[in-house]
Amino acid sequence: MKIRIIAIGKIKENYLKQGIAEYLLRLKPYCQTEIIEVNDEPVNDNPKDADINRVKDIEGERVLKLLKPQDYVISLDLNQKEFDSPSFAKYLEDKFVLGGSNITFVIGGSYGLSDTLKKRANNSISLSKMTFLHQMTRLILLEQIYRAFKINRNETYHK
Repeated sequence: MKIRIIAIGKIKENYLKQGIAEYLLRLKPYCQTEIIEVNDEPVNDNPKDADINRVKDIEGERVLKLLKPQDYVISLDLNQKEFDSPSFAKYLEDKFVLGGSNITFVIGGSYGLSDTLKKRANNSISLSKMTFLHQMTRLILLEQIYRAFKINRNETYHK
C-alpha cells in the first residue's frame, strides 16, 4: 500500500516537522508514505477575489502536473463529509480497494483548492469544519491515517 500526500506550501515550524517525521516513522510498518511539497504562490496582503482565484489556479496546476491519470485522488475540503475515526478507517480501507492500493491526498494552500483540482479528485473529505493551518493539516491527516491502520488491524492505540 502506498499513500502520497501532495501539499501546497512548505513546513516552517520545527515542532510540525518533528510530529510529521514521527508519524511517517509510525506508518512504515503499514504502508509506504510520501509527502510532496508544492510551492505556494505569493499574494499581496489584501487580495481581491481575482487574485485568490489566480493563486489557486497556479497552485492547482502545479499539483495537477504531479498526478497521473490512474491516481486515486482524495482532496481535503472544508465543505465535504467529516468522519469519526472508525468511519475514516473503513473509508480508507474501501478507497485502497478502489485505488489499487495507492491513494493520493491533496492539501490545498491558504486559500484552498482550485476548481480544476477539485474536479480531478475522485473523492473529497473534510478533517473538520474548523480551519487549521495548512501545515498543521499534514500532521493531523498523518495521525488519522495511522489511527485508521491501527483500527483496521484491531491494534490498540490511545483514545
